[in-house]
Amino acid sequence: MNYAFRNGKILDGTKEMKIQQGLCILVENGIITDLIPDANADLHNYKVIDLHGQYILPGLINMHVHLAGNGKPQKKQRNNEKLVKTIMSSSLTRTIAYKMVAGFAKDELFSGVTTIRTVGGLGNFDTRLRDEIESGTKLGPRILAANQGISVPGGHMAGSVAVAASTIPDALKQLEKAKQEKVDLIKLMITGGVLDAKKKGVPGELKMSPEMVYAVCKQAHDAGYLVAAHVESPEGVRVALENGVDSIEHGAKLDNSMIRLFQERGAFLCTTISPALPYALFDSSITHATEVEQYCHRAISFILFRGKNSIQLILN
Repeated sequence: MNYAFRNGKILDGTKEMKIQQGLCILVENGIITDLIPDANADLHNYKVIDLHGQYILPGLINMHVHLAGNGKPQKKQRNNEKLVKTIMSSSLTRTIAYKMVAGFAKDELFSGVTTIRTVGGLGNFDTRLRDEIESGTKLGPRILAANQGISVPGGHMAGSVAVAASTIPDALKQLEKAKQEKVDLIKLMITGGVLDAKKKGVPGELKMSPEMVYAVCKQAHDAGYLVAAHVESPEGVRVALENGVDSIEHGAKLDNSMIRLFQERGAFLCTTISPALPYALFDSSITHATEVEQYCHRAISFILFRGKNSIQLILN
C-alpha cells in the first residue's frame, strides 16, 4: 500500500536537523519516494496519514545492543554465568528466554529504533530472531547480529553473552561457530567491564592477549567480517587497534597516538555514553548500583566526556 504522511513536523536527519513543515511524505511499497508541498497535493492513490502537527523523523539506529537484557537497574549484582547456564539448560527455559529476547527487540522498534547492532547475546538467538524478522514471522527492527562474543576465562561476560576461550585455537573455534550461525559481525571482549566488575579498576584491565586479538581479527577479516571489541582503557584501545579491530565499543580518553591508530585502521568509536550516565550520576537508591559499580561508571563517563572533542574529530 502507498502512504502519504501530511501535516507533520519533519526532522529529516540532516546535520542541521531543522524542522520542516508544509510538506507531505510519499511512501510507495515501503520506500520514501518524494517530499512534496502539502497544499493541493494529489493523494488519491495514497492512504493519507494525518500527523496532526506531531513530529516525524527517520528510524533511529541503536549501535550497541545486548538483547539478553532490558537495561533496567538490578537490585543486586547477579552471577550472569550461572544464570545463563540455567536458562540455556532446557528447551522450556530456552523458549521462555527467546520470547523475552524477541520482546526486547519489539520494544526497540516501538521506541522508534528501526535498526539495531547486537554485540553479545544468548546462543544463536540474535541471528535466529534477525531471520524471523526478515521473513515477517516476528516483529522487530533490522538486526546486525554477532550472537555470542569471544572472551577469555575471567573476562567480561565470559560464560554469559560471550564464550570463554582459553587458547587461540578455542577462540578460532568459536569464530567458526559464529560463521556457521551466519553472524553479521564478530565481537571480542578485550578488557574487563563495568557491570560484572567486583573491584575498582577491573573495567580497564587487559584480559585478552594481543596475539589472540590478532589471530581472530585476521581470520575474521579473511572471511569478510568486521570485528567489534569491548574496550575500556587506553591500553585496551591500543591493543585492539594495533591488532585489527574495526570498532571500539565504550572506549577510553583519546590522545594523539590513539587518534592516529583510529585513522590508520579506518576504525570507529561507539561510545555508549547513555547507559553509563545513569549509574554515574543517579542516586544509588534509584540505580541499585553498588559503590564499586558507581565508581567504575563514573570513571568511564569521565573518560568519555573529557575526550569528547577528540571523539568528534574521529566521527568527522
